[in-house]
Amino acid sequence: MSVSPPDLPVTWRPSRGRIVPYGFAAVIVIGAIVMAILIDEPFRLPDRVGLVVFGLLVAFVLHLLGRVRVEADAEGITVVNALRTHRYTWPEVIDVTLIEGEPWPKIDFSDGRTIGAMGIQGSEKARARKATAELAALIHARGEFHA
Repeated sequence: MSVSPPDLPVTWRPSRGRIVPYGFAAVIVIGAIVMAILIDEPFRLPDRVGLVVFGLLVAFVLHLLGRVRVEADAEGITVVNALRTHRYTWPEVIDVTLIEGEPWPKIDFSDGRTIGAMGIQGSEKARARKATAELAALIHARGEFHA
């Protein structure tokens, strides 16, 4: 797929990859609160607080999954994955590839590292191919090895 580079700044993030985690997080927190209120003896206050804290911890983990994205600006790219955020300048980035069946594209760097870009979800097929092609166009236009 050949596309021209998009205007900067641009952010790619999964569509369902945000709705599902935040939706489940809300259901879990509300459920934990309702359960803590309605649960009968022998459960006491510490047990009820524990239920709510557990619900909040699960919601936090789901938030980590919901925040994933890839951002590009004039200076480089920021890859926000579930646990880590990576910032790279354009000369550091060599290429991006999305292999059919992979969960997300891989970004290759000049020092030999490769990281997954969870912000572009391979399960979103055409949308993922378009986002990967746009990112590749930016890398080839702005990277050190541009044509």
